[in-house]
Amino acid sequence: MRKYLLSLVVALFLSSSGFAQPSDFGNWLMYFGNKKLPKKFNLHHEVQYRNYNIVGDLEQLLLRAGLGYNLTENNNNLLIGYGYILSQNYLGNSDEKVDVNEHRIYQQFQTKQSFGRFSWFHRYRLEERWVEEDFRVRFRYMLNAKVAISNSKLVDKTLYFVAYDELFINSTGNKFDRNRLYAGLGYKLSGSFNFELGYLNQFFNIGGRDQLNIGVFWKY
Repeated sequence: MRKYLLSLVVALFLSSSGFAQPSDFGNWLMYFGNKKLPKKFNLHHEVQYRNYNIVGDLEQLLLRAGLGYNLTENNNNLLIGYGYILSQNYLGNSDEKVDVNEHRIYQQFQTKQSFGRFSWFHRYRLEERWVEEDFRVRFRYMLNAKVAISNSKLVDKTLYFVAYDELFINSTGNKFDRNRLYAGLGYKLSGSFNFELGYLNQFFNIGGRDQLNIGVFWKY
């Protein structure tokens, strides 16, 4: 099984690396960190490196950080943060790219529940976005669910299934911005580290895109 997965990744890389234009199958490499602070506060930080192809054709670099506060221990969290996003967009059907810079302030509320081998959370996020000279406001809602596979609960050294759906709504113009649908497998190495490998599809007003997602989650 490992040899098959390795061969598949290599084949996808070789098939995509020869194209200058974005392919129909891209890749997101993601790191999410969460540090506990005194008096119920926490520091969130993340880096996402998104490629048009499997590797080597930057679509977007996202840096995000935020300060959160736990209303209840580990279940209900309020957070305010800042994000910087560099997008490299292709110009029409050419091989040329243009850089688009975005600065973003966001506020969110996240609530978690669990029962047996099942756990899930709801996330509500409001974003104020400065995209070059344009100001935009967007609302996002995510429902994320996990099911422990190798244990009866999501404890250390547990393989799990994960899926989420996230809807993006604009305040002006076309109200529907996009929808993200994700499914994958994760491994909870310890109380601090999780790893995930999954498939993500984004639905836009016109068309969509597919991504292979690789994520690392660190709580400390």
